[in-house]
Amino acid sequence: MAKPDNRSDNVSHLQQHIDDTMENIRDTRDYLKAHSDELDAGERQNLSAKNERRERAIQGFREEIRDEANHEFDGDSR
Repeated sequence: MAKPDNRSDNVSHLQQHIDDTMENIRDTRDYLKAHSDELDAGERQNLSAKNERRERAIQGFREEIRDEANHEFDGDSR
């Protein structure tokens, strides 16, 4: 039998993903500032593109948090 779907801590998990992803973005920006002159254009572009994907992921996490909040507000149970 499948485990019941317990989503009571979804928002906290999503927030942790946001926090971790934002830290990765900051770390990458700091790395680029410190080592940009040592990296070739392709590496700089790859790191910048990775941060852009991270920014989009954060937007998705925030949308999921809003969905969870709306769900809780509506009083639906999962």
